Amino acid sequence: MLVGTISLKMRFDLDTYRPLPEGLTIKQSKIDGLGLHAMVDIEAGTTLGETHVLVHSRDRHEWIRTPLGGFINHNSNPNCFITTDAGDRTLYVIKPVKKGEELTVYYRFKGYDGIIGNDSEPQIGT
Repeated sequence: MLVGTISLKMRFDLDTYRPLPEGLTIKQSKIDGLGLHAMVDIEAGTTLGETHVLVHSRDRHEWIRTPLGGFINHNSNPNCFITTDAGDRTLYVIKPVKKGEELTVYYRFKGYDGIIGNDSEPQIGT
């Protein structure tokens, strides 16, 4: 029985949805409330996942935040951006993020992509 339990647990761990990518956590922010923080060093150019999903139904058409998108705070010098050009909202790291550092984006009305004034992607690794 123990072998079956271990096998089931391993399959659960490998195949189950995770609300946050490995290496990220939510904890108290120095910016505001709770924030998204790195538990490991993260390289520039890393794709972290979807921050929002678009819900379509007869009565509803709106963006819903995922856990990844629900805790990312604003910074005028962000280390991440959120794409908005492909009909999805995906979080990318644009500067190396050190273990313990908070992940941030530049909030704006059109998107959270770290760019003021246009929707082109920022330089990665700068």
